[in-house]
Amino acid sequence: MRKPKPSSVKEPAAAYGPPGGEIVLYQAPDGTVTLDVWLEQETIWLTQKQMAQLFQTERSVITKHLRNIFNTGELDKNSVCAFFAHTAADGKTYQTQYYNLDAIISVGYRVNSRRGTQFRIWATQVLRDHILKGYSVNARRLAELKQTLKLVASVTDQRTLSSDEATALLRVVRDYAFALDVLDDYDHGRLPKLAPPASPVEPILPDEARQLVAAMRKHFSGSDLFGREKDGGLESSLAAVLQTVGGQDAYPTLEEKAAALLYFLVKNHPFVDGNKRIGAALFLRFLEKNGALYRPDGTRRLSDEALVALTLLIAESPPREMETLTHLTAYLLQGPNTEQRRNRP
Repeated sequence: MRKPKPSSVKEPAAAYGPPGGEIVLYQAPDGTVTLDVWLEQETIWLTQKQMAQLFQTERSVITKHLRNIFNTGELDKNSVCAFFAHTAADGKTYQTQYYNLDAIISVGYRVNSRRGTQFRIWATQVLRDHILKGYSVNARRLAELKQTLKLVASVTDQRTLSSDEATALLRVVRDYAFALDVLDDYDHGRLPKLAPPASPVEPILPDEARQLVAAMRKHFSGSDLFGREKDGGLESSLAAVLQTVGGQDAYPTLEEKAAALLYFLVKNHPFVDGNKRIGAALFLRFLEKNGALYRPDGTRRLSDEALVALTLLIAESPPREMETLTHLTAYLLQGPNTEQRRNRP
């Protein structure tokens, strides 16, 4: 017999979903969508049909985006998909394909970024509650993310380096000990909150971004594929930085907005080619436009080497690490001084 569940969790009418998991009720903030979401294996699971309901679109749209996500290598299908037994009303058992939170978030970025953000925030809280109930995975998540850094260095070692930036990336990935300390601080709740901007933030406008991309195309490539937009991803990524959730800014501070901009431009793949270079350039332009590229002493808030490392780390990371990486980027932009680092608890 299964253990009693809290009031927010309900039993399924039939054997449905991952074995041994539990169902958590999700309701969109506007009340338009209600879903029975499976929590199992320390992640969230939905079917394609449920994703279509969540993002208020057709199932064929979900299928198309999942196919693109897997074909481009953004996610490994075998890592984010699983078949689980589903006992239908006729008493027969069928195998139903589920997709974990990484896949759900990746689709959400493309289909409905506002709803995707709302669901990510909800899912993060659900998983945190799950952790507090005795299934702590914080230490393991930090270890996995540190291992990702080592893996990126190892993989890059095995291919031909195409630029000085790639060489710098290897140095930073291997030696950026302070970044790992910040990850540990975030994981244990030691990062201080950042202050909201003193004046309204100046966003990057789509036409402004396109002008910069055109200049970069002439300078770096000349290829028609470089900076060619697809699926309206550029405008979606730029707008996502300014979105609100429940009437509040999803990214309240200038640093958090800049970090989210870099993440969305790299992770959403809004261009056929050049996403990492364009994302980094627009990130710098956003900081410059808001007077935040340099510190009062004239030094850059984020070194070229650090930006290269963060950009590739974002590109290689699973979507579930978005919150960790955006907090890390924002905190590095704020830049604790050497004395603060030395006196870390």
